[in-house]
Amino acid sequence: MSYLKSLPAETTLLQVFRAHPEPARHLLAFHETLLRGDSPFTVAEREMIAAYVSGVNSCGYCHGIHTVTAETFGVPAGVLAAAVADLGSAPVPEKLKPVLAYAGKLTRTPSRMTEADAEAVFAAGWDEQALHDAVLVCALFNFMNRMVEGLGIEADAAYATTSGERLAETGYAGLARFLDD
Repeated sequence: MSYLKSLPAETTLLQVFRAHPEPARHLLAFHETLLRGDSPFTVAEREMIAAYVSGVNSCGYCHGIHTVTAETFGVPAGVLAAAVADLGSAPVPEKLKPVLAYAGKLTRTPSRMTEADAEAVFAAGWDEQALHDAVLVCALFNFMNRMVEGLGIEADAAYATTSGERLAETGYAGLARFLDD
């Protein structure tokens, strides 16, 4: 239930963005750059990082939407739930596990990050740009999870499916056109 009394009780993030369009435009542009721009990671992998961080944070709204988005881009169904439950045994590509482990540790205990954590990402074959991108996606979704939870935004599985599929189709830049509707 939304804590913003000027909006309906069952407010979605898009409704919050419409009510506050100026910061939303910048936030959506940042999402578009990080999640759809050039990166060593595929779009599916970046959406996996977003969904994984959201799952670690128990943010059902973001985890649901970004799981659907990742699956739309080819991540097999159930992989993200398995990764959140137990990354070590999850059917995540081995090359991506150290990246998700890094994002998970950065989410849970940011002050405990070490050079060894970064070295595990590099040892899996990723470069500095990949580490940078993973950190930014992780940071963005820690921010988004706190925004969603702090505003009391919730959604059911049907909305997560609709929103996730819309994200896959229009991207984050495409959402900006909904701000003026």
